[in-house]
Amino acid sequence: MQEDVKPEKIRCDACPVMCYIADGKSGACDRYANHSGELVRLDPLTVIQQGEQDVVPFLSGASTDDWGGDIIKGDRQFVTAVGAGTTYPDYKPAPFIVSQQVEGVDMVTVVTEGIFSYCGVKVKIDTDRHIGHERDVVRVDGEPIGHVMTSEYGSKMLSLGGVEHLTGGSKKEGRVTCDALLRLCNREAVTMTIGDEGHETEIVVQAGQPPIINGDVERLMRVGCGSATIGMFPKQWIGFVDEVVVVDDHITGVLSEHETGKQLKVPPTGIRIKGRRSTPGRYFQVANPGTGWGGTDIDDPLVILGDFNPKIAWEGLRLFMVSTTGLQCAYYELDADLRPQNKQVPEQLAVSAALIAENCEPSVCSVLFMGGAGGSLRAGVTENPVRLTRSVKEALTHVTCGGAEAYVWPGGGITVMVDVMQMPSNSFGYVPTPALVAPIEFTLRVKDYATLGGHVGHMKAVSEIDAEGARRLPPNPKAGDPMARANYRWTEND
Repeated sequence: MQEDVKPEKIRCDACPVMCYIADGKSGACDRYANHSGELVRLDPLTVIQQGEQDVVPFLSGASTDDWGGDIIKGDRQFVTAVGAGTTYPDYKPAPFIVSQQVEGVDMVTVVTEGIFSYCGVKVKIDTDRHIGHERDVVRVDGEPIGHVMTSEYGSKMLSLGGVEHLTGGSKKEGRVTCDALLRLCNREAVTMTIGDEGHETEIVVQAGQPPIINGDVERLMRVGCGSATIGMFPKQWIGFVDEVVVVDDHITGVLSEHETGKQLKVPPTGIRIKGRRSTPGRYFQVANPGTGWGGTDIDDPLVILGDFNPKIAWEGLRLFMVSTTGLQCAYYELDADLRPQNKQVPEQLAVSAALIAENCEPSVCSVLFMGGAGGSLRAGVTENPVRLTRSVKEALTHVTCGGAEAYVWPGGGITVMVDVMQMPSNSFGYVPTPALVAPIEFTLRVKDYATLGGHVGHMKAVSEIDAEGARRLPPNPKAGDPMARANYRWTEND
């Protein structure tokens, strides 16, 4: 009786894990597979090409239904690193070194997927709701993956990932961090918990979508601080109300005391605000941070008021209180004891609150991938990696990620930051080391490439690239061109 012979496993050398993959199976990263004894890539090389293009399956019969049709930056044919493969082990040149002539200039794009152990994401959450104090730990599945950063104007900021969480903690912390980063970068939703037990905030973050905070979907980010709101909309109130207070966690504004009110000849009202007075009409710390009015912890705005000055205030004084999104507002009139009595909001004041809301931008989460292009990645571009770094800093080489323009941080190294919404869908992968796999492209003139010691012998014309199974995307009409001359410091005479 003849024994069944098991087919040999093949070894994948795309990353340090070096998987042995059986026929019909994929490796630990789910991006490479054994297809009848041949190592194949499961997701396609992505090319940006002018004009409408059909999506071509990478493997015969493969489905492309999971591709959302998203487009990225660039306005001519451009071979991205999405689906290109890595340089591992490090001595190998980049998978694709593609040349083409652009406006009479011989250009080359060096295309590779980098294995980023030193990487993370910066998350910008447009909301005035309190999600956590600065330095509060952000957790996913109980594991720490980052922390709350310094707030920006109308937005909360998170710093997630980094080598300390990927490799510096427990194995579970590294796996959870890598998984959360991968999902965020591929525009999937991730549920996070911020803060210590008993004081947690649950938030769902997804690139391009509004945050969900403690089960509530955020609608608007604030138009500005309370002081700015006073300065923007005073003419909506003059003649209809005697005093306006714009409640804000950071800077609460008071119309009669504010320079805006003084210039518009608003008389003093004798109002007193509980909080630390800054400049006239601007108050700090009127309440604690929270999810109520203006990012404070209050539901009743009157709690921030002290007694009105009886020497200045008068019976019937009209008071309008509104939040920085315009979503909360209330109208009061002082009684004979100079105590505010709640009244129906007059139509003109309701219109002014609606105008504030109209001027607020939609609340949205932004996810920016950030990583350092290390020695091994640079070695795939040139035999002398430091020359590539200098070339980038001198604006002779333009850096993109999946065709999207990347911001290169100043100082040493090539530290890039890119908006994942500008990249193709599913641009990111992972290796179980753990680390993210992200696309990166370096574009420069052929003569500059030769000067910095590039792998010129491995260069191919774009017409020679076998991209039969490529995913072809049209350009983003709002985007810049990776090969546009404005990206480079050289001139035609160089």
